[in-house]
Amino acid sequence: MIKCYEFICKQEMQIAKYALGVLSLLVFVAAVARTLHYPLNWAMDAATFLFAWTVFLGADAAMRLDRLFCIEVLTSKLSPKGQLYLKIINHIIIAIFLVGMIGYGLPLSYTTRFRAFQGIPGFSYSWVTLSVPIGCALMLITAILKIKTFWHAIVTGEAIAKSEGVSGEII
Repeated sequence: MIKCYEFICKQEMQIAKYALGVLSLLVFVAAVARTLHYPLNWAMDAATFLFAWTVFLGADAAMRLDRLFCIEVLTSKLSPKGQLYLKIINHIIIAIFLVGMIGYGLPLSYTTRFRAFQGIPGFSYSWVTLSVPIGCALMLITAILKIKTFWHAIVTGEAIAKSEGVSGEII
């Protein structure tokens, strides 16, 4: 199961990287083409699709690698065990939010199944809205694994590595 999760994480990171690169290139080419009076009608629709998936896949990767923005002015004054308890509470709140996003994202994806892009006829908008429940499900797995890791550190008294890996390795 761990190998499968690591494979998914690697693929997720690759997809996010390439999608961001293609997205940037596409927006640049579309701007140049529009300036030359040859607009690419489909480019903004494709950019919307790539942007949605990049945001959610990138958010999971950032969460997994502890690259999210945080202010530690108050939390750094807590004991290491207190910091772990606070992290658990924070990730439980995040998990509850993500469950809600999945719950609202799935019906949204279903209701947009007949909506098509203007510039890409036949391509359902559901492919964009599916990024919400799928990305949030991946982040939910990450949040659960982090809660498990923090709890294990509290129970065993071991310290969490500063640079946490896929599941928050304990040292």
